[in-house]
Amino acid sequence: MTPDDLARAIPDGALLALPPDYSLPAMAVVRALIVQKKKNLKLLGVPVLGLCADLLIGAGCVAEVESSAVSLGEAGLAPRFSEAAEKGEIVVRDATCPAVHTALQATEKGVPFMPLRGVLGSDLVKHRPDWQVLQNPFSGSEDPILFIRAIAPDIALFHARWADEAGNVWVGRRRELATIAHAAKRTLVTFEELKPGDMLEDELLAPGLISATYITGVAPAKRGAWPLGIPGVYDIDDAHLMHYARAARTREGFRRYLDEFVCIPEKSSSPA
Repeated sequence: MTPDDLARAIPDGALLALPPDYSLPAMAVVRALIVQKKKNLKLLGVPVLGLCADLLIGAGCVAEVESSAVSLGEAGLAPRFSEAAEKGEIVVRDATCPAVHTALQATEKGVPFMPLRGVLGSDLVKHRPDWQVLQNPFSGSEDPILFIRAIAPDIALFHARWADEAGNVWVGRRRELATIAHAAKRTLVTFEELKPGDMLEDELLAPGLISATYITGVAPAKRGAWPLGIPGVYDIDDAHLMHYARAARTREGFRRYLDEFVCIPEKSSSPA
């Protein structure tokens, strides 16, 4: 498969779970989604969103966002998200990092909800009717606890350093990617390099694997996370990220950015 094939496998309106900028986003597929003019996507940040979300929002591909934050890190605010949220062009559901992980872990474990305490006392609960504050059934005294409804993304999408001939992908310490893959109905992954054989047979690599059992489709994509990075392979292109942040402050600048780096195939990947 190719990144374009993976993008075609993501239908309009899908609930798409995406990792943060520091955790292997599949930028090659994000660019393909924009070129293919996908619509009404619902983005779930696990647990936060960054460049991939800002690009998709600015390109008109997104209807809803649920995340703990959307930002470009040291490059500042995510300008297309900020404008869309302020103008009511997208639905925004505020969450917290523990709440997002808890909701995915509930699906991972096959239960409809899981309890969480940390959000109690915040205004966030008032704006999330799908969360319920209930009495701890195991306590004889008043003991409220927050029940978080399970989330089952339609698609989990991320990048990996390695895939192998058995269909496994290696994500190392990025275990949140395993949680997404376990919870999602389908998991689509781009990868940097193909390893021969089966990495599950390697004692050193096996702990950092997501088994092929949870992987629906993979596609090779050299530097597929660019302009973001992969630890030990290539770093985040900070200069490019700052360029994007400046350009995307206006809709006109954003469109120029798309024309230069997304919509023209020969410029839709990083320089050699």
